Amino acid sequence: MSSMDSEIIFEVSDDEVDGGYSASALGFGIHTQAETIEEIRDNIREAVECYFDNASANTRAI
Repeated sequence: MSSMDSEIIFEVSDDEVDGGYSASALGFGIHTQAETIEEIRDNIREAVECYFDNASANTRAI
C-alpha cells in the first residue's frame, strides 16, 4: 500500500470463552488478539506494520 488514503477496518470482538479480545481486518489477512482494549489497539498497529512492512510512518488509528 503506497499511501494510507484507504482505511483498514477491524472487527474487534470479545472472547467469551477465554476472555480478552480478538481483531480481524476486513478484506485483509491481518489478525491479532489481546487481553485489554489498550493492548488490542497496540497489537493492531503492530500487525498492520508487519503486514505492510513499516506502515507506521503513515498510519493513523481512529
